[in-house]
Amino acid sequence: MKTIDLKMIRDLWNMRGQVIAIAFVIIAGVSVYVTMSSVSDTLQGTLKTYYGEYGFADGFASVRRAPESLGDRLRRVEGVNQVETRVAASVNLEIPGFDEPATGQIVSVPEGDQPRLNRLFIREGRLVESGREGEVVLNEVFAEAHSLAPGDDLTAIINGHRRSLTVVGVALSPEFLFQVQPGSLFPDPRRYGVMWMGQRGLSAAYDMEGAFNDLSFTLAPGANIDNVTDRMDLLLDPYGGEGAYPREDQASHNLISEELNQLAAMAFLLPMIFLGVAAFLLNIVVSRLIALQREQIAILKAFGYSDWAVAMHYVKLVVIVALVGVVVGTGLGIWMGGAMAEMYLQYYKFPFLDYTLQWPVVLTAILLTVGASLGGALRSIRRALRLPPAEAMRPAPPPSYRMTLVERLGLQKLLDQPTRIILRNLERQWVKSALTVIGIASSCAILIMGLFWSDAFDYIIQVQYGIAQREDITVTFNEPTSASAVYEISSLPGVQHAEPFRSVPVRLKSGHRSYDTGIEGIPPEPYLRRIINTELQPIAIPREGIVLTQNLAGILKVRPGDKVTVEVKEGRRYEREVPVVSLAEQYLGLGAYMDLQSANRLAGGGSAISGAFLMIDERYEDELTQTLQDRPRVAGIVAQDRAIESFMETSAESMLAMTFILSLFAGVIALGVVYNSVRISLSERDRELASMRVLGFTRGEIAYILLGEMALLVLLSIPMGLGIGALLSRWAAQSLQTEMYRIPVILGSDTFALAAAIVLIAAIISALLMRRRLNKLDLTAVLKTRE
Repeated sequence: MKTIDLKMIRDLWNMRGQVIAIAFVIIAGVSVYVTMSSVSDTLQGTLKTYYGEYGFADGFASVRRAPESLGDRLRRVEGVNQVETRVAASVNLEIPGFDEPATGQIVSVPEGDQPRLNRLFIREGRLVESGREGEVVLNEVFAEAHSLAPGDDLTAIINGHRRSLTVVGVALSPEFLFQVQPGSLFPDPRRYGVMWMGQRGLSAAYDMEGAFNDLSFTLAPGANIDNVTDRMDLLLDPYGGEGAYPREDQASHNLISEELNQLAAMAFLLPMIFLGVAAFLLNIVVSRLIALQREQIAILKAFGYSDWAVAMHYVKLVVIVALVGVVVGTGLGIWMGGAMAEMYLQYYKFPFLDYTLQWPVVLTAILLTVGASLGGALRSIRRALRLPPAEAMRPAPPPSYRMTLVERLGLQKLLDQPTRIILRNLERQWVKSALTVIGIASSCAILIMGLFWSDAFDYIIQVQYGIAQREDITVTFNEPTSASAVYEISSLPGVQHAEPFRSVPVRLKSGHRSYDTGIEGIPPEPYLRRIINTELQPIAIPREGIVLTQNLAGILKVRPGDKVTVEVKEGRRYEREVPVVSLAEQYLGLGAYMDLQSANRLAGGGSAISGAFLMIDERYEDELTQTLQDRPRVAGIVAQDRAIESFMETSAESMLAMTFILSLFAGVIALGVVYNSVRISLSERDRELASMRVLGFTRGEIAYILLGEMALLVLLSIPMGLGIGALLSRWAAQSLQTEMYRIPVILGSDTFALAAAIVLIAAIISALLMRRRLNKLDLTAVLKTRE
């Protein structure tokens, strides 16, 4: 081994504490990158394989009732490969041992055979068989939520008639990775489930013999989905078609796509921040190491080592630290990725999951880490190359001493000698002090970015369910019904206030942009379902015009005063231009709102409603929900507290789990930054501190000078870190925004206090470690002449 390489090994050993601290920062960044990237790739690959093997459809459509003969005409539509017609029925369920209201959807399948599209993965039991009435296969998530297994019974109210159903199988379907109840944004497996029943049995129970009300289809190679859906709509319109839509707009696929897109965004965003801090730390460490090794660099050059050899010496030192971080971080990332993949397997209920770590992920981790590390140390290495041997062999020029600001202000008499030494050193080496403050502030900023999510989700719940959506229960009907139904519901025991709404499926267009959604018609002065602006004040619903949420307006690139084209996808299909009158603040979901009467005129006249928002006396909740569940026209009953629970168990829970990991690693960074700063300061000032000990300063005074200086820098860094953290949080919130929800940047005092406390604890731990080193300071060794 070359002598210069032995020197590098000795250097690494002598500064092992700093190397370990920096390696931990790199490990944090690499492990987060490997974890999230590998899990994202695994889920994307699993989803693609699952969709392909089990025939997930490219498009879907619903009608009120169409004859089976129409299916043949649909199969002849240009661009269509396969079409499968079926019956889908919304039902109310009675489950033994579960007293709360539960609803579901029953989808027909061929008796004794798999459907051609959206095939079932049978986890337990079997498919329904021909000639056996009342057999159903349950979705696994719903079955597990109620501990149901083949052989168990439950009751369903189908088309107003109570029917006993026997569970014969438990299955998964690519169509229902998420099961979302009508009127809800998030899945709730205890109160809503999907099941499959034989085609003939369900058709007879739902009065659909010789007819269908739902279909799925796949595209021929090269076909355009928009052209296909337009042609299908022309055929389905006479039968009450509600508009064909592509896979991208299917509820389950849309939800999982949003989750995976967010995961991919986090896989890029977070590691870049960690690796940026690591590069900054390496720059500080290497620059100060070179400053301490002036004489060694001079001797190396005097002994014939070229500039290139000296530069490579420090490059190899940096690369070794980076590679150690990459190796350990990759191993930790693989372990964490496998654990997270298993968590997602339970969450998404894939039938299989093959965790894979693709080599480009590892290669990218190596390139990013080594590149960031070398980039951080490059300036210091270049300074080492420019150092002539003769100059380097001389001691570094002494600093120019002059009166400090404290002394010029005449305040020195108020301070003792050690305190004045602290302030003089900080002012005279203000660049180094500023870099240390920035390093500590960056760790505090990452903590803020990790901790603010809890405040954000609490605020979302407060605004969404406390100010805007104030109803206790949302009732939706199978189909639009007479407005008199709201008076009938109002008369039920326990109902204190009932507010009708009308949902109209539409396609909103602005120029070449379009978005399929629903317009919700509500009374002009709603009490329960209020539309609010950015100041959280109610928006009056105009008699004419439309109110869009901020997210939806952003997708369509419109603002108040612009016009959007509304293509109605219900009843008599037509287009109409409507002015945008206002924008609403809504964090969960997208929305478009109109006056109730205007929405009915848009849908073709009449005074129909699609459901009602209810304020109830909680003492009557069980009795009321049971009464509503017995009504055949009721398709869904969503309680607000259940909606909050579902939100926390889905998007919020997974996001908060990731932010916990982020906060944990940010704490490691805080410890690494503070420890490095104190350790380097001790290396630079050991001679000075030892001289003070010889001159009579006590150990406590020496510790006060070194650690007091660091304490002052930590206190200065915390306010800066809180400010930078607020900016990083805003950036993260914008980067991770999805169509499903917007994330407000809400930073509570508890978040700031916790981040500051973690940095202070890291500083205290570093101080305790350094105090031990100070106590072991070798006075004889450090006072030996260096010349």
